Amino acid sequence: MNDLAMEEPVGDGKLVELTYKVLDVKTNSVLTAVEFPIGYVHGVNEILAPQVTAELEGKLPGDVIEVPIDCRELFGERDESLVFTDRIENVPEEYRSVGTSVLMESEQGNTKSFLVTRVDETSVTIDGNNPLCGREVVFRLDIVSVRTATEEEIELGGPIGAEPDISEIVGDSQNVKPV
Repeated sequence: MNDLAMEEPVGDGKLVELTYKVLDVKTNSVLTAVEFPIGYVHGVNEILAPQVTAELEGKLPGDVIEVPIDCRELFGERDESLVFTDRIENVPEEYRSVGTSVLMESEQGNTKSFLVTRVDETSVTIDGNNPLCGREVVFRLDIVSVRTATEEEIELGGPIGAEPDISEIVGDSQNVKPV
């Protein structure tokens, strides 16, 4: 075996780890960013929009790709009838902070997730539109690693034990004595 590792391209049965940002085309602002690499098994579970997954096919670790997505096609235009503002005293304390998710139920028993989008001294606004509704965005993906997935990873659809290693932060457990 030589010292040069053969880089594997993204394809079915490959464990792919990547980070990504979603940028608003109009404002060029970052709407969301994933800094800690997420992993998935290509062709097994689709954690990203199909057009994003298709663009990853054949790419290599270190590649950065940009995929424009018109969210109006995915989520439709904004529906202002899904935006509600109420006086702050009518809203429970736990729903008075921007970014809080609120599960609402209609008279027919259907549930829908709303997001607190604005809070001031007198009112709280919640919005049932998907945050990407009516926007054009660009997914900027940075492929961190690609390798053949194990059978267990293929069954799970992603990496096994994909939590960050915090052992250095937690410290040496051998110094802990029972009380």
